[in-house]
Amino acid sequence: MLKIIRHSLCAAAVAGSAASAAAPMTLQDYLALDGRQPDRRIAYGAAPSQFVELFKPQGMGPFPVVVLIHGGCWTVQFGGIRQMRNMASDLAAQGIAVWNVEYRRHDEAGGGYPGMYQDVAQAVDLLKQEAQASQLDLGRVVAVGHSAGGHLAQWAASRHRLPSWSPAWVKDPLPIPSVISLGGLADLRLQASLIKSSCERDTGQLAGKPSAQRPDVFLDTSPAEMLPARIHTVLIHGEHDNVSPLSTGEAYAQRARAAGDTATVLMLPGGSHYDEVAATSPSWKIVSAEIRKALGLK
Repeated sequence: MLKIIRHSLCAAAVAGSAASAAAPMTLQDYLALDGRQPDRRIAYGAAPSQFVELFKPQGMGPFPVVVLIHGGCWTVQFGGIRQMRNMASDLAAQGIAVWNVEYRRHDEAGGGYPGMYQDVAQAVDLLKQEAQASQLDLGRVVAVGHSAGGHLAQWAASRHRLPSWSPAWVKDPLPIPSVISLGGLADLRLQASLIKSSCERDTGQLAGKPSAQRPDVFLDTSPAEMLPARIHTVLIHGEHDNVSPLSTGEAYAQRARAAGDTATVLMLPGGSHYDEVAATSPSWKIVSAEIRKALGLK
């Protein structure tokens, strides 16, 4: 039986007593999130959305790294990288470097399939070039993604499993041993109807169109089809997440475990789809603790 860790409100030491009093965050609350400016902005392509933001802690490294990938239903409509600065600022204050990834979404020129996946791959692998100069410890890396970014974070950590015919395939991608999905939507086949109802996105917009050479469009786009990836996946969902409910994480974890991978499912008491990414939310104590755990920090 799948074990689900429910951080109950009686365990106030984890979530804080404010968890029972704070109202779940709304989309408007999420869109208002922001943080400090990054220390560096690094382009990995010529398109306006092909860049990463580096948030560095004070002091001397090497620093553990969070690869942070925003959501927003794979569209430019719902913000993204600016809202992730809220998390990034707090993590940098904890001594953790953050690699905040922007990418071309399905409604941008060159986005969708395969451009969106190629962008994420390039952005992640750029870490290998920047690690020494920016004092980044590539032995301590975790991918963290929210919503659509949960899909892309899980994909990024699993892409060593890509078939060689995929346009996003590269030799020796950066190893990422664990991934934290915050309200993720990573099983594009199983969750097609949920993605349609929650995000108004069709499979073709995210995974491309089938062809004689590529009859199954999920094989190089859906992390669920790339199992076993030999990574550990933590799937975190707010109690009141109606975009990607807890059952979504449960279903993915069952598939991962059946394939031989390890997976943990956590519920954020009182949290919505947006509390999952806000350092100002009571849920942040749980989320940040999982990030620190994945990086081997106390």
